[in-house]
Amino acid sequence: MSTNEVHTDEATGTTNVPTVDMKLEVVVLPVSDVDRATEFYTRLGWRQDVTPPGSGVVQFTPPGSDASIHFGADLTTAAPGSAKGYLIVSDIEVARDQLVAAGVAVSVFHRGADGPADGPDPHRRSYSSLASFSDPDGNSWLLQEVTTRLPGRIDTATTSFGSARDLATALRRAAAAHGRHEERTGEEDPNWPDWYAEYMAAEQSGAELPT
Repeated sequence: MSTNEVHTDEATGTTNVPTVDMKLEVVVLPVSDVDRATEFYTRLGWRQDVTPPGSGVVQFTPPGSDASIHFGADLTTAAPGSAKGYLIVSDIEVARDQLVAAGVAVSVFHRGADGPADGPDPHRRSYSSLASFSDPDGNSWLLQEVTTRLPGRIDTATTSFGSARDLATALRRAAAAHGRHEERTGEEDPNWPDWYAEYMAAEQSGAELPT
């Protein structure tokens, strides 16, 4: 039997349908001025991708992202400015500085005990520091600082980084944690590469961090 065939278990009556990976590729953004939107996302440093000639599609991909955005004159009937997107960053302050350098107004806040509060989370807890900005049409973007994933959201057997910047940031966090580890043990750790690797893999998968 082909692995692509639908199979029904005669004993239980359960139908087993084969699955296929479905990777988010593109989100369509409603804009009123294609040239203005193109200038804005170019200024952000997002990569402008090649699209088929005559397609009327402009495609940009955020740094380190597998998914892209599309906009064009006749791609959607949604009102310009009605879209809301979410971006994950490894360092909210670096992301803010990058946006400010591009001339973009951005606000940074965190989830406090009494609701949103100004500035990044004082303890820099994963998922707690956020920033927001909008494109010229008012399409809004929310940035969230994620350094340790919630359990079950990342394949524990796979550790990967979308860019050299993300890898460098993860190494710095591992170095800081390893420094505290050596302070607790009172001795240098000659196996620090293994410790770093364990820490970075656990951080990404949401597993318990080494101490």
